Amino acid sequence: MKEKTTHFGYQQVDWDEKQRRVAGVFDSVADNYDLMNDVMSFGIHRLWKRFAIEQSGARPGQRILDLAGGTGDLAARLSRLVGPQGEVVVGDINASMLNVGRARLLDQGITGNLSFVQANAEALPFPAGSFDCVTIAFGLRNVTDKQKALASMYQVLKPGGRLLILEFSSPVVPGLQQAYDLYSFRILPLMGRLVAGDEDSYRYLAESIRMHPDQQKLAEMMRAAGFEDCDYHNLSGGIVALHRGFRY
Repeated sequence: MKEKTTHFGYQQVDWDEKQRRVAGVFDSVADNYDLMNDVMSFGIHRLWKRFAIEQSGARPGQRILDLAGGTGDLAARLSRLVGPQGEVVVGDINASMLNVGRARLLDQGITGNLSFVQANAEALPFPAGSFDCVTIAFGLRNVTDKQKALASMYQVLKPGGRLLILEFSSPVVPGLQQAYDLYSFRILPLMGRLVAGDEDSYRYLAESIRMHPDQQKLAEMMRAAGFEDCDYHNLSGGIVALHRGFRY
């Protein structure tokens, strides 16, 4: 029987191999993750994340799950919005990223309403109806079985809860795709080598973006997982999109 395969960037790998390879990428980039985000987006990632926070509807007392929580950019803002009576759970499959995020937020004095859980988005270890909101920023494209992950996110949301997916997507402005390809495949790996000493991980980043479902396809996948009122906002000409869906 032939092994099931999936993509790791442009490579085809065994289904069970992708998770290990993605873990290797983020083990490699964890210490320079914030610096590289600023360098490769020219700081614009902060505006994308601010818009996602505005769409979260986060209010005092709510419980929010921030998946692929990285180094805590969203969690820091969300923790202030939910206040001492609320909670933000930072979930990430990668221990290196969780450790960097925990240390960073501790340095900022943000500890009281935060917890950290090493978790696979495809099988979230929380009871059904645990959260008012689930956010995942720049993480879904690295998940092996995205449809299974979306179903798991739906399951842990309360009725009336919302999912926000902030992710690289497909440019919609005429002429932008060519410039974006040049940047992604020539300049971005060079930045990775010069700034982080890691060209291969940032080449994978560019390839993984191209393999990710486009705006319409991702919205369809969300509906298939049970989400309703699904919509999306293109940011920076569609280089990034924020998808939103609700569990009723």
